[in-house]
Amino acid sequence: MQLFDSQGKRLYLTADERRAFLAAARKASREVRTLCALLHDTGVRISEALELTPERIDLTGGCIVVRSLKKRRAGVYRAIPVPPDTLDQLDLVHGIREAQRRGKPRSEQRLWPWSRPTAWRRISEIMRAADIPAGPHRCPKGLRHGYGIHAISSGVPLNMLCKWMGHASMETTAIYANALGAEEQGIAARMWG
Repeated sequence: MQLFDSQGKRLYLTADERRAFLAAARKASREVRTLCALLHDTGVRISEALELTPERIDLTGGCIVVRSLKKRRAGVYRAIPVPPDTLDQLDLVHGIREAQRRGKPRSEQRLWPWSRPTAWRRISEIMRAADIPAGPHRCPKGLRHGYGIHAISSGVPLNMLCKWMGHASMETTAIYANALGAEEQGIAARMWG
């Protein structure tokens, strides 16, 4: 896994593009808005998000529990912390508390009943509305990579980010530490000044 494609084009959203993405998502339907917020705030794969049911939203624990889809064996789950505002949005739009109170039949219903191509298309529409330039980074995976870079530059330990993102090894997660971030820009600026 790399942060640039074979032509040297960036595969991740920058901090400014991530902000623009969220701003554009605020103008979308409530269901699209919650998917955008969840992808932005957790770095989950779009297929992992689409599998979520109310029973996998832990409002008290402040996290979501996703089935890791890239593991070689079934039944591997991971908990990912979610900001309180995003959990509140999920509850408000998708009726999480109510579904959990009702029990199993309703709680087995997915939060977003869309196919992967439909969800991909909706996320791509928000990226275009956010004026994110065309390129390999303007996709849900670019949002996931942007989350990884943001987490590392915010001081999240590599082992924690590895767990949250569902990577098999920290070597995979370590690519996010190689992104040209504010700290590296600051060091370079001192050299030029």
